[in-house]
Amino acid sequence: MSLKENMDALKEELNSEEKFFESAIRTERFIKRYQKPLIAAVAASLLAVGGAIAYQAYKNGKIESSNAAFNVLLTNPSDTKAEQTLKNDNPELYDLWRLSRGIAQNDVTILDSLKNSEAFGVADIAGYETAAIKGDAKMLEEYTKKQGALYKDIALLELAVKAIEEGNVATARQKIALIPEDSPIFQAGQALSHYGVK
Repeated sequence: MSLKENMDALKEELNSEEKFFESAIRTERFIKRYQKPLIAAVAASLLAVGGAIAYQAYKNGKIESSNAAFNVLLTNPSDTKAEQTLKNDNPELYDLWRLSRGIAQNDVTILDSLKNSEAFGVADIAGYETAAIKGDAKMLEEYTKKQGALYKDIALLELAVKAIEEGNVATARQKIALIPEDSPIFQAGQALSHYGVK
């Protein structure tokens, strides 16, 4: 290599080192200027991550305690401590447990108390079961008119059976006709229509 090429290479190397030091100085000035906000941002991020981890651990603990309480209640329904734990830690599961107890015991009082439950389907099923246990045709009729009623087709079939028992064949046919073809109850309705409503 010639002397000129060596000098050019040396200049280029010095320029790159100069640029490196220049950027280091800029970074240092930036950090000094915004040191407090940067520290605050890092601290806030760490707190947010720590809070999220703590909240998830808290939620997992509640789920585990409610599952344990639920298992105790399945074996011993009269355990008031487990019932209170389930009620506090998982109100929706508590309502579901109470619904199963109300249905198993045909307890209208328990079922009536679940009319305003937030758990999916619990209030709907409790309303149907209350009407079915009471044998109240008016309540069943009201239930069938509810939007999105889960047991609507079963309630229609029950109303048809009640109408047949009362000798009102026209009403029975009308109720059976309301059961859609894609319903699992449709075949039972057709059988009732064929054999029961003659």
